[in-house]
Amino acid sequence: MPTSHFQSDLFAFLRDLKENNDRAWFEENRDRYLASVRDPALRFIVDFGEHLARISPHFRADPRPTGGSMFRMHRDIRFARDKSPYKTAVGLHFRHAAGKDAHTPGFYLHLEPRASFVGVGLWHPDTPTLAKLREAVVADPAAWRQAVGGKRFSTAFTVSGDELVRVPRGYDPNHPLADVLRLKDYTAFAPLSQKQVTGAAFLGEFAKLCADASPFMAWQCGALGIPF
Repeated sequence: MPTSHFQSDLFAFLRDLKENNDRAWFEENRDRYLASVRDPALRFIVDFGEHLARISPHFRADPRPTGGSMFRMHRDIRFARDKSPYKTAVGLHFRHAAGKDAHTPGFYLHLEPRASFVGVGLWHPDTPTLAKLREAVVADPAAWRQAVGGKRFSTAFTVSGDELVRVPRGYDPNHPLADVLRLKDYTAFAPLSQKQVTGAAFLGEFAKLCADASPFMAWQCGALGIPF
């Protein structure tokens, strides 16, 4: 019988962390973090690995506590006005084997009270990578439309991300896909409820959503010249 990986105590911990975002509180509640957040997330990564291999052999589910698929809870505050030391959400990123950081095509799970979602695609690509994606749109608009127009994908996901005010220089401002050319992130998102995340069927539901995003991910990998 399927069992739930995440319980309501994960969201309770994140709510409390938001109200007490300091190192002293976190250290006092470290055992709670390990039991309610880190350990369930690492088990989820292990169990999702089998599903991910069936979706594509080129993405990785890495259950290492540091440097793996789970983002660290510590925030990078070196240049931030907000000096809160911890993130108040859990992020799991199943990235392509060709990449080594968050700015790599991948499947993403975001867990946050009232704001959980599945994300797919490439967030904040560098300039050469972004150019490849835009060139692929221009070279074959029909392939883009096919990648995002399938019923399973379009029913679950919304293509969204940061975008420019105008079509970037060098591209036709009247192009039929001008809105796509303005994108700075080639990402798509599907919202999740807490009831879904804490349900016994969530692992399968997450795997299905990732599979539903396969045409979008395959297009993106093709545009970048990496295997899907």
